[in-house]
Amino acid sequence: MEKLVKIKSTCVPVNIENVDTDQIIPARFLKATDKKGFGNNLFRDWRYDKDGKPKPDFPLNNPKYKGKILVAGKNFGSGSSREHAAWAVAGYGFRVVISSYFADIFKNNALNNGVLPVQVSEVFLKSLFEKIEDNPDLEIEVNLEKQIVQMGGMAEHFEINEYKKECLLNGYDDIDYLLNIKDEIENYEKNHEFVI
Repeated sequence: MEKLVKIKSTCVPVNIENVDTDQIIPARFLKATDKKGFGNNLFRDWRYDKDGKPKPDFPLNNPKYKGKILVAGKNFGSGSSREHAAWAVAGYGFRVVISSYFADIFKNNALNNGVLPVQVSEVFLKSLFEKIEDNPDLEIEVNLEKQIVQMGGMAEHFEINEYKKECLLNGYDDIDYLLNIKDEIENYEKNHEFVI
């Protein structure tokens, strides 16, 4: 995975609450087991009409919104446990999703796929949506090391599991992490007697 330490980017706002994984990536696209191409179908039914033409009023189709940060309404990623939702978010090019609440399974799937879910207060999220609407070129900085998201003069701390934080900072998936501490594991095994 690509390392994620600090990101400064403009944002794409999707100010819709209770976005479930079927809205993120509809079930008809779940036949593949490879991550490639899922970003093309992120929010497919909201982005395109039944003839496959882009809906101009949807934020991902609006050229004034761009960047590596998706700002989403409260309760993002609810519903089924499909990892494909995180694949679609990452495949589109988002490295960070900011919301006031994430479903736990989506949050873990995102972290496992190099996407940082940043949970902020509802007040901060509301202000973020307002500021992006006023100025689509507004840049937000997300600092994973310090666990701070900031815009203009406002900043808020966010929580993250320490293990997942270390993995993102170093670009590790779970196997990369274990390979990185292989010497420590072998040393521990040499110095501890195991009884079977």
